[in-house]
Amino acid sequence: MVLNYIWVAFFILAFIIGLFRLIFLGDVTIFPEMMNSTFEMAKTGFEISLGLTGVMTLWMGLMKVGEAGGIVNLMSRAVGPLFSRLFPEIPKGHPASGSIMMNIAANMLGLDNAATPLGLKAMTQLQELNKDKNTASNAMIMFLVLNASGLTLIPISIMVYRTQLGAADPSDVFIPILLATFFSTLSGIIAVSAFQRINLLNKAILLYLGGFTLFISAIIWYFSTIPQEQVSVISSVAGNLILFTIIFMFILLALLRKVNVYEAFIEGAKDGFQISVRIIPYLVAILVGIGVFRACGAMDFLVQGIGQGVAALGFNTDFVEALPTAFMKPLSGSGARGMMVDTMKTYGADSFAGRLSCIFQGAADTTFYIIAVYFGSVGIKKTRYAITAGLIADLAGVIAAIFVAYLFFH
Repeated sequence: MVLNYIWVAFFILAFIIGLFRLIFLGDVTIFPEMMNSTFEMAKTGFEISLGLTGVMTLWMGLMKVGEAGGIVNLMSRAVGPLFSRLFPEIPKGHPASGSIMMNIAANMLGLDNAATPLGLKAMTQLQELNKDKNTASNAMIMFLVLNASGLTLIPISIMVYRTQLGAADPSDVFIPILLATFFSTLSGIIAVSAFQRINLLNKAILLYLGGFTLFISAIIWYFSTIPQEQVSVISSVAGNLILFTIIFMFILLALLRKVNVYEAFIEGAKDGFQISVRIIPYLVAILVGIGVFRACGAMDFLVQGIGQGVAALGFNTDFVEALPTAFMKPLSGSGARGMMVDTMKTYGADSFAGRLSCIFQGAADTTFYIIAVYFGSVGIKKTRYAITAGLIADLAGVIAAIFVAYLFFH
Protein backbone atom coordinates (compact mmCIF):
# COMPACT_ATOMS: atom_id res chain seq x y z
CA MET A 1 0.00 0.00 0.00
CA VAL A 2 2.83 2.41 0.88
CA LEU A 3 4.55 1.68 -2.42
CA ASN A 4 1.26 2.47 -4.18
CA TYR A 5 1.10 5.92 -2.54
CA ILE A 6 4.72 6.66 -3.38
CA TRP A 7 4.28 5.57 -7.01
CA VAL A 8 1.18 7.73 -7.46
CA ALA A 9 2.93 10.65 -5.71
CA PHE A 10 5.71 10.53 -8.32
CA PHE A 11 3.19 11.20 -11.10
CA ILE A 12 1.18 13.82 -9.20
CA LEU A 13 4.31 15.80 -8.31
CA ALA A 14 5.65 15.46 -11.85
CA PHE A 15 2.37 16.73 -13.33
CA ILE A 16 2.14 19.71 -10.95
CA ILE A 17 5.78 20.70 -11.46
CA GLY A 18 5.44 20.21 -15.21
CA LEU A 19 2.40 22.53 -15.37
CA PHE A 20 4.22 25.13 -13.29
CA ARG A 21 7.26 25.05 -15.56
CA LEU A 22 5.10 25.20 -18.68
CA ILE A 23 2.78 28.04 -17.56
CA PHE A 24 5.06 30.23 -15.49
CA LEU A 25 8.50 29.47 -16.93
CA GLY A 26 7.49 28.85 -20.55
CA ASP A 27 9.31 25.51 -20.60
CA VAL A 28 7.67 23.88 -23.62
CA THR A 29 10.03 20.89 -23.48
CA ILE A 30 9.08 19.66 -20.02
CA PHE A 31 6.17 17.38 -20.94
CA PRO A 32 7.94 15.88 -23.99
CA GLU A 33 10.91 15.15 -21.68
CA MET A 34 8.67 13.49 -19.10
CA MET A 35 6.91 11.40 -21.74
CA ASN A 36 10.25 10.38 -23.23
CA SER A 37 11.40 9.34 -19.77
CA THR A 38 8.39 7.01 -19.39
CA PHE A 39 9.20 5.24 -22.66
CA GLU A 40 12.91 5.15 -21.89
CA MET A 41 12.47 3.77 -18.37
CA ALA A 42 9.92 1.19 -19.55
CA LYS A 43 12.52 0.03 -22.07
CA THR A 44 15.20 0.04 -19.38
CA GLY A 45 13.03 -2.00 -17.02
CA PHE A 46 12.41 -4.63 -19.68
CA GLU A 47 16.09 -4.73 -20.66
CA ILE A 48 17.17 -5.16 -17.05
CA SER A 49 14.70 -8.01 -16.60
CA LEU A 50 15.79 -9.58 -19.89
CA GLY A 51 19.44 -9.26 -18.92
CA LEU A 52 18.67 -10.75 -15.54
CA THR A 53 17.10 -13.84 -17.09
CA GLY A 54 20.41 -15.50 -17.96
CA VAL A 55 21.98 -14.75 -14.59
CA MET A 56 18.83 -15.87 -12.76
CA THR A 57 18.72 -19.10 -14.72
CA LEU A 58 22.38 -19.81 -13.91
CA TRP A 59 22.24 -19.06 -10.19
CA MET A 60 18.88 -20.64 -9.49
CA GLY A 61 20.22 -23.76 -11.15
CA LEU A 62 23.37 -23.68 -9.03
CA MET A 63 21.34 -23.09 -5.86
CA LYS A 64 19.27 -26.17 -6.67
CA VAL A 65 22.51 -28.15 -7.00
CA GLY A 66 23.64 -26.71 -3.66
CA GLU A 67 20.40 -27.73 -1.99
CA ALA A 68 20.62 -31.25 -3.38
CA GLY A 69 24.27 -31.51 -2.33
CA GLY A 70 23.55 -30.34 1.19
CA ILE A 71 25.85 -27.30 1.31
CA VAL A 72 22.96 -24.87 1.67
CA ASN A 73 21.80 -26.88 4.68
CA LEU A 74 25.30 -26.67 6.18
CA MET A 75 25.31 -22.90 5.75
CA SER A 76 21.87 -22.74 7.31
CA ARG A 77 23.17 -24.56 10.38
CA ALA A 78 26.21 -22.27 10.62
CA VAL A 79 24.05 -19.15 11.00
CA GLY A 80 21.26 -20.95 12.83
CA PRO A 81 21.81 -19.36 16.28
CA LEU A 82 21.73 -15.84 14.79
CA PHE A 83 18.97 -16.40 12.25
CA SER A 84 16.76 -18.19 14.79
CA ARG A 85 16.57 -14.85 16.62
CA LEU A 86 16.54 -12.41 13.70
CA PHE A 87 14.24 -14.71 11.68
CA PRO A 88 12.18 -16.58 14.30
CA GLU A 89 9.60 -17.54 11.63
CA ILE A 90 12.14 -19.68 9.71
CA PRO A 91 12.21 -23.29 10.96
CA LYS A 92 15.54 -24.64 12.15
CA GLY A 93 17.60 -26.03 9.26
CA HIS A 94 15.31 -24.60 6.57
CA PRO A 95 17.15 -23.96 3.26
CA ALA A 96 15.96 -20.32 3.29
CA SER A 97 18.63 -19.61 5.92
CA GLY A 98 21.36 -20.85 3.60
CA SER A 99 19.97 -18.85 0.67
CA ILE A 100 19.82 -15.70 2.79
CA MET A 101 23.41 -16.20 3.90
CA MET A 102 24.56 -16.73 0.31
CA ASN A 103 22.77 -13.56 -0.79
CA ILE A 104 24.28 -11.48 1.99
CA ALA A 105 27.74 -12.91 1.25
CA ALA A 106 27.43 -12.00 -2.45
CA ASN A 107 26.36 -8.46 -1.53
CA MET A 108 29.28 -8.11 0.85
CA LEU A 109 31.67 -9.12 -1.92
CA GLY A 110 30.15 -6.57 -4.30
CA LEU A 111 28.91 -9.31 -6.65
CA ASP A 112 25.56 -7.77 -7.60
CA ASN A 113 24.85 -10.16 -10.48
CA ALA A 114 25.10 -13.10 -8.11
CA ALA A 115 23.32 -11.45 -5.18
CA THR A 116 20.02 -10.74 -6.96
CA PRO A 117 19.17 -14.30 -8.06
CA LEU A 118 20.27 -15.66 -4.69
CA GLY A 119 18.04 -13.10 -2.99
CA LEU A 120 15.08 -13.98 -5.19
CA LYS A 121 15.60 -17.63 -4.37
CA ALA A 122 15.53 -16.79 -0.66
CA MET A 123 12.40 -14.68 -1.11
CA THR A 124 10.67 -17.57 -2.90
CA GLN A 125 11.52 -19.88 -0.01
CA LEU A 126 10.28 -17.33 2.52
CA GLN A 127 7.02 -17.02 0.59
CA GLU A 128 6.53 -20.77 1.00
CA LEU A 129 6.59 -20.20 4.78
CA ASN A 130 4.36 -17.13 4.56
CA LYS A 131 0.81 -17.70 5.77
CA ASP A 132 -0.64 -14.60 4.07
CA LYS A 133 0.62 -14.71 0.48
CA ASN A 134 -0.32 -11.07 -0.23
CA THR A 135 1.34 -9.59 2.87
CA ALA A 136 5.06 -9.41 3.66
CA SER A 137 6.03 -11.59 6.60
CA ASN A 138 8.39 -10.47 9.37
CA ALA A 139 11.15 -12.66 7.96
CA MET A 140 10.70 -11.17 4.48
CA ILE A 141 10.97 -7.63 5.85
CA MET A 142 14.11 -8.37 7.88
CA PHE A 143 15.70 -9.98 4.83
CA LEU A 144 14.70 -7.12 2.52
CA VAL A 145 16.05 -4.45 4.89
CA LEU A 146 19.35 -6.34 5.20
CA ASN A 147 19.54 -6.11 1.39
CA ALA A 148 18.46 -2.47 1.27
CA SER A 149 21.12 -1.50 3.79
CA GLY A 150 23.66 -2.60 1.18
CA LEU A 151 26.40 -4.05 3.39
CA THR A 152 29.44 -4.11 1.07
CA LEU A 153 32.96 -5.11 2.03
CA ILE A 154 34.48 -4.77 -1.43
CA PRO A 155 33.10 -1.88 -3.56
CA ILE A 156 34.84 -3.01 -6.75
CA SER A 157 32.62 -1.20 -9.26
CA ILE A 158 32.97 2.16 -7.50
CA MET A 159 36.75 1.91 -7.53
CA VAL A 160 36.64 1.03 -11.23
CA TYR A 161 34.58 4.16 -12.00
CA ARG A 162 37.02 6.28 -10.00
CA THR A 163 39.90 4.82 -11.99
CA GLN A 164 38.20 5.58 -15.30
CA LEU A 165 37.51 9.17 -14.23
CA GLY A 166 41.14 9.85 -13.32
CA ALA A 167 41.21 9.58 -9.52
CA ALA A 168 44.75 9.75 -8.19
CA ASP A 169 43.91 7.02 -5.65
CA PRO A 170 40.75 5.15 -6.71
CA SER A 171 40.66 3.08 -3.53
CA ASP A 172 40.79 5.97 -1.07
CA VAL A 173 37.03 5.65 -0.53
CA PHE A 174 37.27 1.97 0.42
CA ILE A 175 37.44 2.38 4.20
CA PRO A 176 34.89 5.26 4.31
CA ILE A 177 32.40 3.14 2.35
CA LEU A 178 33.00 0.18 4.66
CA LEU A 179 32.27 2.32 7.71
CA ALA A 180 29.17 3.99 6.22
CA THR A 181 27.60 0.75 4.97
CA PHE A 182 28.23 -0.95 8.33
CA PHE A 183 26.28 1.77 10.16
CA SER A 184 23.52 1.53 7.55
CA THR A 185 23.14 -2.21 8.05
CA LEU A 186 23.29 -1.98 11.84
CA SER A 187 20.61 0.73 11.80
CA GLY A 188 18.42 -1.40 9.54
CA ILE A 189 18.66 -4.37 11.91
CA ILE A 190 17.82 -2.14 14.89
CA ALA A 191 14.85 -0.57 13.07
CA VAL A 192 13.30 -3.90 12.06
CA SER A 193 14.01 -5.38 15.49
CA ALA A 194 12.12 -2.46 17.06
CA PHE A 195 9.09 -3.09 14.83
CA GLN A 196 9.23 -6.84 15.49
CA ARG A 197 10.22 -6.52 19.17
CA ILE A 198 13.35 -8.62 18.75
CA ASN A 199 15.72 -8.50 21.74
CA LEU A 200 19.12 -7.54 20.31
CA LEU A 201 20.78 -7.95 23.71
CA ASN A 202 20.54 -11.70 23.35
CA LYS A 203 23.93 -13.40 23.84
CA ALA A 204 23.86 -15.14 20.47
CA ILE A 205 23.07 -11.90 18.61
CA LEU A 206 25.75 -9.99 20.50
CA LEU A 207 28.27 -12.73 19.77
CA TYR A 208 27.59 -12.76 16.03
CA LEU A 209 27.34 -8.99 15.64
CA GLY A 210 30.39 -8.47 17.87
CA GLY A 211 32.35 -11.03 15.88
CA PHE A 212 31.31 -9.40 12.64
CA THR A 213 32.38 -6.01 13.97
CA LEU A 214 35.82 -7.46 14.76
CA PHE A 215 35.92 -8.98 11.27
CA ILE A 216 35.14 -5.59 9.72
CA SER A 217 37.83 -4.02 11.86
CA ALA A 218 40.37 -6.63 10.75
CA ILE A 219 39.58 -6.00 7.07
CA ILE A 220 39.91 -2.25 7.57
CA TRP A 221 43.27 -2.78 9.30
CA TYR A 222 44.55 -5.14 6.59
CA PHE A 223 43.67 -2.89 3.67
CA SER A 224 45.14 0.11 5.48
CA THR A 225 48.51 -1.67 5.69
CA ILE A 226 48.93 -2.61 2.02
CA PRO A 227 49.79 -0.28 -0.89
CA GLN A 228 46.67 1.47 -2.14
CA GLU A 229 47.16 0.33 -5.73
CA GLN A 230 46.83 -3.30 -4.58
CA VAL A 231 43.47 -2.83 -2.84
CA SER A 232 41.32 -3.08 -5.98
CA VAL A 233 43.27 -6.06 -7.37
CA ILE A 234 43.20 -8.06 -4.14
CA SER A 235 39.52 -7.26 -3.56
CA SER A 236 38.54 -8.38 -7.06
CA VAL A 237 40.58 -11.58 -6.98
CA ALA A 238 39.47 -12.52 -3.45
CA GLY A 239 35.79 -11.88 -4.14
CA ASN A 240 35.64 -13.89 -7.35
CA LEU A 241 37.84 -16.67 -5.96
CA ILE A 242 35.49 -17.10 -3.01
CA LEU A 243 32.48 -17.13 -5.34
CA PHE A 244 33.94 -19.73 -7.71
CA THR A 245 35.03 -21.85 -4.73
CA ILE A 246 31.43 -21.89 -3.55
CA ILE A 247 30.25 -23.01 -7.00
CA PHE A 248 32.89 -25.75 -7.01
CA MET A 249 31.83 -26.95 -3.54
CA PHE A 250 28.18 -27.02 -4.64
CA ILE A 251 29.02 -29.35 -7.52
CA LEU A 252 31.55 -31.47 -5.56
CA LEU A 253 29.23 -32.19 -2.63
CA ALA A 254 26.38 -32.98 -5.02
CA LEU A 255 28.61 -35.49 -6.82
CA LEU A 256 29.66 -37.08 -3.51
CA ARG A 257 25.99 -37.51 -2.66
CA LYS A 258 25.45 -39.09 -6.09
CA VAL A 259 23.10 -36.33 -7.22
CA ASN A 260 22.40 -35.93 -10.93
CA VAL A 261 24.00 -32.48 -11.06
CA TYR A 262 22.86 -31.65 -14.57
CA GLU A 263 19.21 -32.55 -13.91
CA ALA A 264 19.22 -30.63 -10.61
CA PHE A 265 20.66 -27.60 -12.38
CA ILE A 266 18.00 -27.71 -15.11
CA GLU A 267 15.22 -27.99 -12.55
CA GLY A 268 16.43 -24.92 -10.67
CA ALA A 269 17.14 -23.00 -13.87
CA LYS A 270 13.51 -23.34 -14.96
CA ASP A 271 12.42 -21.59 -11.75
CA GLY A 272 14.94 -18.82 -12.43
CA PHE A 273 13.45 -18.12 -15.85
CA GLN A 274 9.90 -17.98 -14.50
CA ILE A 275 10.87 -15.57 -11.71
CA SER A 276 12.60 -13.27 -14.21
CA VAL A 277 9.42 -13.04 -16.29
CA ARG A 278 7.28 -12.27 -13.22
CA ILE A 279 9.55 -9.36 -12.28
CA ILE A 280 9.02 -7.39 -15.52
CA PRO A 281 5.76 -5.51 -14.72
CA TYR A 282 6.88 -4.58 -11.19
CA LEU A 283 10.26 -3.32 -12.36
CA VAL A 284 8.83 -1.34 -15.27
CA ALA A 285 6.28 0.30 -12.96
CA ILE A 286 8.78 1.54 -10.38
CA LEU A 287 11.33 2.70 -12.97
CA VAL A 288 8.73 4.69 -14.93
CA GLY A 289 7.68 6.45 -11.72
CA ILE A 290 11.29 7.28 -10.91
CA GLY A 291 11.84 8.48 -14.48
CA VAL A 292 9.11 11.13 -14.42
CA PHE A 293 10.23 12.23 -10.95
CA ARG A 294 13.71 12.87 -12.31
CA ALA A 295 12.59 14.41 -15.60
CA CYS A 296 10.29 17.02 -14.02
CA GLY A 297 13.19 18.49 -12.05
CA ALA A 298 11.86 17.57 -8.59
CA MET A 299 15.26 16.21 -7.58
CA ASP A 300 16.98 19.50 -8.47
CA PHE A 301 14.42 21.53 -6.52
CA LEU A 302 14.90 19.31 -3.49
CA VAL A 303 18.70 19.58 -3.50
CA GLN A 304 18.69 23.35 -4.00
CA GLY A 305 16.21 23.80 -1.17
CA ILE A 306 18.32 21.74 1.20
CA GLY A 307 21.44 23.69 0.23
CA GLN A 308 19.76 27.02 1.00
CA GLY A 309 18.43 25.69 4.30
CA VAL A 310 21.84 24.39 5.41
CA ALA A 311 23.52 27.66 4.43
CA ALA A 312 20.91 29.64 6.38
CA LEU A 313 21.78 27.63 9.49
CA GLY A 314 25.44 28.54 9.05
CA PHE A 315 26.72 25.02 8.33
CA ASN A 316 29.21 23.96 5.70
CA THR A 317 27.40 23.15 2.42
CA ASP A 318 30.14 21.25 0.58
CA PHE A 319 28.22 17.99 0.99
CA VAL A 320 25.12 19.33 -0.79
CA GLU A 321 26.72 18.95 -4.25
CA ALA A 322 26.83 15.18 -3.73
CA LEU A 323 23.25 14.82 -2.43
CA PRO A 324 21.67 13.86 -5.81
CA THR A 325 23.43 10.50 -5.53
CA ALA A 326 22.09 10.02 -2.00
CA PHE A 327 18.52 10.90 -3.02
CA MET A 328 18.61 8.74 -6.13
CA LYS A 329 20.16 5.69 -4.45
CA PRO A 330 16.96 4.38 -2.78
CA LEU A 331 15.09 4.87 -6.08
CA SER A 332 17.40 3.58 -8.79
CA GLY A 333 20.82 1.95 -8.76
CA SER A 334 21.60 2.97 -12.32
CA GLY A 335 20.24 6.47 -11.66
CA ALA A 336 22.44 6.84 -8.57
CA ARG A 337 25.41 5.51 -10.52
CA GLY A 338 24.75 8.13 -13.19
CA MET A 339 24.55 10.84 -10.51
CA MET A 340 27.82 9.64 -9.00
CA VAL A 341 29.60 9.71 -12.37
CA ASP A 342 28.11 13.11 -13.19
CA THR A 343 29.30 14.52 -9.84
CA MET A 344 32.83 13.24 -10.39
CA LYS A 345 32.87 14.64 -13.92
CA THR A 346 31.54 18.02 -12.79
CA TYR A 347 33.62 18.56 -9.67
CA GLY A 348 36.48 16.09 -10.17
CA ALA A 349 36.96 12.50 -9.00
CA ASP A 350 39.18 13.67 -6.14
CA SER A 351 36.95 16.56 -5.07
CA PHE A 352 35.07 16.36 -1.78
CA ALA A 353 31.75 16.07 -3.62
CA GLY A 354 33.17 13.42 -5.96
CA ARG A 355 34.43 11.27 -3.12
CA LEU A 356 31.28 11.74 -1.04
CA SER A 357 29.08 10.72 -3.99
CA CYS A 358 31.07 7.46 -4.15
CA ILE A 359 30.54 6.88 -0.43
CA PHE A 360 26.81 7.53 -0.86
CA GLN A 361 26.76 5.00 -3.71
CA GLY A 362 28.36 2.33 -1.54
CA ALA A 363 26.65 3.14 1.76
CA ALA A 364 23.23 1.62 0.98
CA ASP A 365 21.28 -0.14 -1.76
CA THR A 366 18.27 0.68 -3.94
CA THR A 367 15.42 0.26 -1.45
CA PHE A 368 12.50 0.83 -3.84
CA TYR A 369 14.09 -1.27 -6.59
CA ILE A 370 14.66 -4.14 -4.15
CA ILE A 371 11.10 -3.88 -2.84
CA ALA A 372 9.67 -3.86 -6.37
CA VAL A 373 11.78 -6.78 -7.57
CA TYR A 374 11.87 -9.00 -4.47
CA PHE A 375 8.27 -8.57 -3.37
CA GLY A 376 7.09 -8.50 -6.98
CA SER A 377 8.75 -11.85 -7.67
CA VAL A 378 6.45 -13.56 -5.15
CA GLY A 379 3.36 -11.37 -5.57
CA ILE A 380 3.53 -9.46 -2.28
CA LYS A 381 1.16 -6.45 -2.34
CA LYS A 382 1.17 -5.29 1.30
CA THR A 383 4.71 -4.29 2.28
CA ARG A 384 3.83 -3.16 5.85
CA TYR A 385 6.77 -1.27 7.42
CA ALA A 386 9.41 -2.55 4.99
CA ILE A 387 9.83 0.81 3.23
CA THR A 388 10.00 2.71 6.53
CA ALA A 389 12.70 0.44 7.97
CA GLY A 390 14.60 0.44 4.66
CA LEU A 391 14.60 4.23 4.49
CA ILE A 392 15.81 4.42 8.10
CA ALA A 393 18.80 2.30 7.06
CA ASP A 394 19.31 4.54 4.01
CA LEU A 395 19.18 7.69 6.14
CA ALA A 396 21.69 6.25 8.60
CA GLY A 397 23.99 5.42 5.69
CA VAL A 398 23.71 8.97 4.31
CA ILE A 399 24.42 10.58 7.67
CA ALA A 400 27.34 8.22 8.34
CA ALA A 401 28.71 8.89 4.83
CA ILE A 402 28.68 12.65 5.40
CA PHE A 403 30.44 12.39 8.78
CA VAL A 404 33.00 9.89 7.47
CA ALA A 405 33.69 12.03 4.37
CA TYR A 406 34.34 15.11 6.51
CA LEU A 407 36.57 13.00 8.76
CA PHE A 408 38.65 11.55 5.93
CA PHE A 409 38.64 14.18 3.18
CA HIS A 410 37.71 17.64 4.47
